[in-house]
Amino acid sequence: MSESARTAEEVEVQAGHVDPYQLDPKHILEPPVAMRDILKKIGPGIVLSASIVGSGELIATTTLGAEVGYTVMWLIIFSCLIKALVQSFLGRYTIAKGETGLEAFNRIPGRLGRVNWVVWAWAAMVLVTLFQICAMFVGVSQAMKLITGIEVMWWVLAFFVLTLILLLGGAYHRIERLAMIKVGLFTLITLLSAVVLTRMPEYFSWSDVWQGFTFKLPDAGLATALAVFGITGVGATELYMYTYWCVEKGYARYTGPHEDSEAWRRRARGWVRVMNVDVICSMIIYTVATVAFYLLGAGILHSMGQVPSTSDMIPILSNIYTQTLGGWAKWLFYFGAIIVLYGTIFAATAGHSRMFADFMRLQGAFEHDDMKARNRWRDIFIVVLTVIPVCLYFIFGERPVAMVKWGGLAQAWTLPIISLGTIYLVHRHMPREMRATALGHLMLWVGALVITGFVLISEARRWGLWG
Repeated sequence: MSESARTAEEVEVQAGHVDPYQLDPKHILEPPVAMRDILKKIGPGIVLSASIVGSGELIATTTLGAEVGYTVMWLIIFSCLIKALVQSFLGRYTIAKGETGLEAFNRIPGRLGRVNWVVWAWAAMVLVTLFQICAMFVGVSQAMKLITGIEVMWWVLAFFVLTLILLLGGAYHRIERLAMIKVGLFTLITLLSAVVLTRMPEYFSWSDVWQGFTFKLPDAGLATALAVFGITGVGATELYMYTYWCVEKGYARYTGPHEDSEAWRRRARGWVRVMNVDVICSMIIYTVATVAFYLLGAGILHSMGQVPSTSDMIPILSNIYTQTLGGWAKWLFYFGAIIVLYGTIFAATAGHSRMFADFMRLQGAFEHDDMKARNRWRDIFIVVLTVIPVCLYFIFGERPVAMVKWGGLAQAWTLPIISLGTIYLVHRHMPREMRATALGHLMLWVGALVITGFVLISEARRWGLWG
């Protein structure tokens, strides 16, 4: 496909005239080779980062640091790095098979009606993580109240309306563009604050940070630590979601339907390489952001003895800026919190609505090639998945930190299913010519077993059944 034809096709996709979920030979495209061209084709991981750099980093990670100090620095880095292995293999599978995440995991044995137990477990997890979205509505509304004086309730309703306006009928390119702006701005500001922190001996010392690599779990804050593991880096919801953004970006469509030819294998491997660059770039972004938030929580909030909780969450969290950059930075934090928290609402709702539309397809509500029905169900779930968190606010009130923990625990419990399920898909359904190297498979096995072991041991300790 020529450059002009490729550009024309992208315009058609953005306009909604081409179904990104259909594999058609006329849409195939040779993958870029030069790194500068590869970087132009990344994006799914950036969208994912927009949902990651939000409740997990700004609230859960800083709260964990406030509770236990630097003692679990190892967990923050471990959480960000190890789950990227599973993410990469899921992306590889999607490109090779052209299947969405739910469609792929529905291959695992164990039917409960039209879909299997894994898909039902996913649906249950997402419903629990809507507490996290509720927490985002509360957090962004608290920040707006501090700026304007208008009560939280009215801002919750205003952001509810704004979300529907932005997402209904929205294509991938709009979500990707807003995600890049959101991730870039707040990550850079937070990184600056963390750098300034390292020059403040009253809050920071390298010896304290080094003690955070002793690979111990604290008795106090263990539930928060497990929730942070479920959310930070690529959480369980994002692992499922990543396959959908890969499809909508075009990686599977450009590769084309699977065929036994050298041309197909060349394209598939090339687009897998692009996807891996996307995974690495996003991993660097959210790891840097997560470490920065944790350092600020452990250094500033823990030293001050302040732990975010309910209506005081945003004022307490603002100390990570005001104590490093100065009092003037309070307003910068408020505006930054609005951007990062609302970005999480935006990106997560966009991803979940696409997945629930696919869930309805698997339930037999429409055919795979019915783009109008898919988009109609997507828009229905945009409304549903925005209404529920707002209702949760009116039921439970302002409990953002607790809500984030609930969602994080649900994601942590689901990680073993995704990790072990990915091994099953790779070994049973991945085209043989697209399987990774022996080292790659070994890393996937190690990663999946470590993730599963960590979650099981943490839960056993949390309930007093282990050490």
